[in-house]
Amino acid sequence: MEPLVDIHNLRYSPDGDAAVRVEFGHAIDPRVNRRVHGFCAALADADIDGVIEFVPAYAVATVYYNPIEIEYDALVDRLRELVHPDQVASTQGATVVEVPVVYGGDFGPDLARVAQTRGLTVEMAIALHSRRDYLCYMIGFMPGFPYLGELPAELRMPRLETPRTRVPAGSVAIADAQTGIYPGETPGGWNIIGRTPMQLFDPKAGVPSVIRPGDTVRFVPIDEMEFARLSTP
Repeated sequence: MEPLVDIHNLRYSPDGDAAVRVEFGHAIDPRVNRRVHGFCAALADADIDGVIEFVPAYAVATVYYNPIEIEYDALVDRLRELVHPDQVASTQGATVVEVPVVYGGDFGPDLARVAQTRGLTVEMAIALHSRRDYLCYMIGFMPGFPYLGELPAELRMPRLETPRTRVPAGSVAIADAQTGIYPGETPGGWNIIGRTPMQLFDPKAGVPSVIRPGDTVRFVPIDEMEFARLSTP
């Protein structure tokens, strides 16, 4: 079932004048995403002169390069050489990040509405959200924001019609088939169901983002007293 991607028909295209998009597909699918991460791992090992960095997304890897050091066509040729049929990121030994969450109330102002809309009790909604592991497909929107999936079908909700102008840092939210965590205060349009005391992004740290693409995320329900304890430096 793994060969969802035809590696002979990947699309390579310029993204501006100093980047290459490598498209593995168009679906949000863990199998496609593992191929993206497998390719990025091979790219890191290849250490190609002129490549500055690369960014994995759901089904695309964007490779940024210095056109003075390597030309576009030459880089695409090198990238094609890195792709092979068995190239998937291993799930063995993947980092599991446990995220403590206070659900509902002032910490999750949309949880009661989500539960009612979906015909659930609040307790059932919490159990559905916290009793499965999520794949971090990518980091985006803002530094450290993890796009996690797949959300149980019973919890799926559209984004808010009118985004909030202020979403507190640590807010755990859902939208469509995804769940995510706001690492900093920002406007946002997802349904907020809880909040974590974890600091997800520290620009001064050697690895600034606690959750990285390919990681497994597990939400752990806690109460407000535990939130206060974990929030204390």
